[in-house]
Amino acid sequence: METTFKKPASSSPTKIMLITTTTYLLLLASFEVCRGQQFGGGKAPPRMKELDGCDGVFLTYALLGREKEYPHVKNVSKQAWAFKAEASLTNVGDEKLQGWKMFVRFQHREILVSADGAVLLDAGDFPAEVGNGTTLSGTAVSDLKTAIETAGDINQMSARIQILGTQFGLGAGATPMPKTIHLVNDGFKCPAPSRQATRMFVCCRKDPRVKAKLAKKTKYPPRRNGDLTIAYDVLQSNTNNYYAQVTMDNNHPLGRLDHWNLTWEWQKGEFIYSMKGAYARIKDPSECLYGLAGKYYKDMDFSQVANCQTKPILSDLPAERAEDEKVGKLPWCCRNGTVLPPIMDKNKARSIFQLQVFKMPPDTDNRTSLTPPIKWNVDGVINPQYKCAAPVRVDPQVFPDPSGLKAITTAVASWQIVCNITKPKPQETRCCVSFSSFYNESAIPCNTCACGCDDTRKCSSKASPLLIPAEALLVPFVNRTLKARAWAKLKHLHVPSRLPCGDNCPVSINWHVNSDHKEGWTARITLFNWEDYAFDDWFTAVELKRTFEDFQDVYSFNGTRIPGLKTVFFEGLKGLNYLAGETNGTRAGDPRVPGKQQSVVSFSKKHLKDFDVTRDGFPTKVFFNGHECALPPIRPAKSLGHKSSIGVISVIFTAFVTFLMMTERF
Repeated sequence: METTFKKPASSSPTKIMLITTTTYLLLLASFEVCRGQQFGGGKAPPRMKELDGCDGVFLTYALLGREKEYPHVKNVSKQAWAFKAEASLTNVGDEKLQGWKMFVRFQHREILVSADGAVLLDAGDFPAEVGNGTTLSGTAVSDLKTAIETAGDINQMSARIQILGTQFGLGAGATPMPKTIHLVNDGFKCPAPSRQATRMFVCCRKDPRVKAKLAKKTKYPPRRNGDLTIAYDVLQSNTNNYYAQVTMDNNHPLGRLDHWNLTWEWQKGEFIYSMKGAYARIKDPSECLYGLAGKYYKDMDFSQVANCQTKPILSDLPAERAEDEKVGKLPWCCRNGTVLPPIMDKNKARSIFQLQVFKMPPDTDNRTSLTPPIKWNVDGVINPQYKCAAPVRVDPQVFPDPSGLKAITTAVASWQIVCNITKPKPQETRCCVSFSSFYNESAIPCNTCACGCDDTRKCSSKASPLLIPAEALLVPFVNRTLKARAWAKLKHLHVPSRLPCGDNCPVSINWHVNSDHKEGWTARITLFNWEDYAFDDWFTAVELKRTFEDFQDVYSFNGTRIPGLKTVFFEGLKGLNYLAGETNGTRAGDPRVPGKQQSVVSFSKKHLKDFDVTRDGFPTKVFFNGHECALPPIRPAKSLGHKSSIGVISVIFTAFVTFLMMTERF
C-alpha cells in the first residue's frame, strides 16, 4: 500500500524558510560544477538518473583539477602536474558490501601523495608510484550498508576518497583520466566505465554465475593474503604506554629472510622502551633526552631505553639468547634473523618479538589512543625484495589462553601489514646465472654489472660480457681477462677496446645442458659462493615453463616440485646444506676458490613433443634463497657440424670440477 504524507494546513515562517533552503541546495546538487583546470572544490554527488539504473555498487572517479608543478620543462612527457581527484562508492544494492576494494587503473605515471579515507593495498606507503594502477580499501568506512537497513542514509551507504598526487605528460588543456575503474570484491561483474568530461562512473552488479564465498563477519576489513604478512598486535594498553607483539609469517614457497632487518616510522613521536626477541641496531638515548620525550618524561632514565629513533632498525636475536630470561623466552624468536619458506620448515617460517612503546601527548591521557608505525620495510642478505603496504586495522588477533584452559584471549587492537615480493631492477640483483652446453664450447657468463657497478672508469657497464671457455667460470672475474682474450682470439670473436665490467655478484649459478637424447635430456646446476661467509640451509629454484612436467630427478640435492609456479625447488641434502665461502688458492698467487655445490638434473620428453634443446633446455627464472637472479639475454647456439650430444668440453669441465671438490675434502 502506498503511503502519502499530507501537507499541514499552515506552516511557520521558519519551516517555510527551511523547506526553501533545502530545495535550493538540492537543485544545486543536481548540476555538475566544472572547475576546468583549477584546484580546489569538491565534486557533486552522482546524478540521480545514473543511480536509478544501478542495482549494485556505483563507482565514480572525478578529476577535480590540476596545475603545473616545478620544475617547468619543455618536454611535455616529462612535465609534472599536481592533481586532485575524488573516488566514491555507493551501495545501491540489497546486500551489504563488506571490506570494499576499488581498483583504479592509472596510466599517466601517477604518484599518489595521499588518499584520505582509504589505504593502498598493493603500492606501499605514500608517496606511492601507481602508474600501473592500484587497489584502494576503506579505512574509516570499510563496509557499505544498504539503503534498506539505513533508511537511505547516504553516509552509511557510500565512501568517498580524496586523492592528491602527481602525474606526468599531456598538455595544459588535457584531462588525464584513469583507463578504468572497477570493484575488486568477489562475486561482482563490472562493465567498461562511462566517461563524461572529467568524470567516469560504472555500476558493478552481482554476477549470478559466481557463487559468492561466505565471508566471516568482521568489524574491520578482513585479513589479506600476501607473500609475507606482518601482524602488529597490542597486547596490553596503559595510559601512557602499551605492549605490542610483531609477528612475521612467510607464506610464499620461495620467500625467505636471512639476518632480517625491520624498519618503520613512528607517527606521533613514540619510542621503544624495552624489547624481547629482537634488538635495535642503534641505542642513542640523547635523541630522547634532548627531544620532546625528555621534556615530557622528566624523571625517566633514558639510558635504559631500547631505542629513541623515529625510524628504528630492528634485528632478530642470535640463537644463544633464546633462553635469556630478560630478552628471550619467546616462541619463534632468536634464530639470527632466519625465516625459511614453509616448503623447507613450517616451524621456521615465522618470527616473533615484543616491545614496550611509550606514547607522547596528546595520546598519553587515553589508553585507547593507539597509532601503529607506518612505512614498514623488511630485507635480508640475499633474499627477495619485499614491498610492504600500509598497516590496515583488522579485528583483534586471537591467542590461546596462557592458563592452558580451553579459552581464548584477544589483542587490544591489531593491524596487518602485507608485503609482497617484487622483481629486482636491472643491475640491482644479488645473484646471477651463466649458461653453457655440451653443443657449444663457449660459455655465456653472467651479465655485465648484473649486481651493480661502483667504478666504471676502467671498464664498460654497457658492453656485453665476453664469451669464455667453460672452465673459466671457476675462477673470479679478475682472473678471467687473459682467458677471455685468448678464447676470443682462438674463436675469432670481437673484443671491444674497453672491456666489459664484471657481474659483481656474491652468488652465481651455472646451468649447463649436459646431454640430449631421444628419451630425455640432462642438465647440471652448479652454485658458486664468491663471498667470505657461508650460506646455511641454502636453496635454489628454477622455473621451467615448458619442461616442468618432464622433471625426473636430481641426484646430489633434494628436489621438490612447486606446480603452481612451474618451478623445481632444490636444497642441500641433510648434512650438506652448507654453501661454503670463498677461500684462498692452494699456492700463493693462485686465484681464490669459490664455495660450490653441484648436481645433475634429469628430464624426460613425455610431455613435450617439440623439444628444442637450445630453447627448452634452459630455465626461464632462477632463484637463490628466494632472490630472483639475473639471466643472460641469450642462450648457447648450436655450432655448425655438431654431431655428438656429449661434447669434449663438457667432460673436461665435469672432471675439473670433480677434481677440485675432491681436493678440497682432503
